[in-house]
Amino acid sequence: MIGNLETFQDELAASGFPPLVNKLAGASFRGRIATRDLGPLRLVSLETPESACLGRERDASDGENLAVKVMTWGRTRIEQGRGDAELGPADLVLLDPTRTFRFESTAAAHVTILVPRRELRIRPAQLDRLIGVRIDGSHGPGALVSVLARESARSATEFREAEALRSAAAVVELIAVALEARLGDEQPAPDEWLRDRITGYIEARLADRDLSPPSIAAAHYISVRRLHKLFEDQPLTVAALIRRRRLERCRAELTGSGRTVTAVAARWGFSDPAHFSKLFKATYGYNAGALVASNRAPTTKTRTVGPGKDGGDQGRQ
Repeated sequence: MIGNLETFQDELAASGFPPLVNKLAGASFRGRIATRDLGPLRLVSLETPESACLGRERDASDGENLAVKVMTWGRTRIEQGRGDAELGPADLVLLDPTRTFRFESTAAAHVTILVPRRELRIRPAQLDRLIGVRIDGSHGPGALVSVLARESARSATEFREAEALRSAAAVVELIAVALEARLGDEQPAPDEWLRDRITGYIEARLADRDLSPPSIAAAHYISVRRLHKLFEDQPLTVAALIRRRRLERCRAELTGSGRTVTAVAARWGFSDPAHFSKLFKATYGYNAGALVASNRAPTTKTRTVGPGKDGGDQGRQ
């Protein structure tokens, strides 16, 4: 049940990793891979022998995900971008699968979380500073991410779909906190600080039917024009951000909750059921009612390979 190099690399590529060239591997290579999905996240557990690899650059169109690698045991050195990370047990590093990277590793085990890039909301300038940089997994938010990554890789199959979505959101939030902490003591620009504060305000008040650009601007003592200007270089306008986050809350609650579409829509600020249903289908491609009776576990794929065995949103609105 141990995989040779060719089969192992095929499985790795199928899980969303870039093509790898392993300079140390030969006929004696043995590796293990297990893949599990947790909501929008993919968790890939790997056990590998001593390795020295080059990850080839991928087309930018394949760059939907970023990768957070968490060490379980062993040691790895990874170079990507301007980063050069020496990782020990529990440490983690952020990688961009579209960029070339190099690593050297002892026999090791690690968990990689593939995170949709849009979920982390990291600006390109910050991403360049974080790629390939070691994050200490022994304390602080890095330790929480490290523990959750390893535990989620073991227990993801035990979640119902609604639980998986909420758990994935918590994991993403902790990853974002760990990455922000790693950026150091740099003080954010005033506009960035205010925008982050407003985003948190929106998140806490999604169930308020009166939540709107005018009410948000008034609560922060700024004009509506100033509010819109703060978000002009963001993926979503203020109104579209409110709509997206409300839809995400509705989708999570409808999955296996047993509540009616009308009740859930009203709870999250959609007073017109017909408009909500139309908006939901336009966003996700299926009817909201399809989730009411849903109680399925997230898709799971676990494969151990061995010798001789085959082993959205639509932008700013």
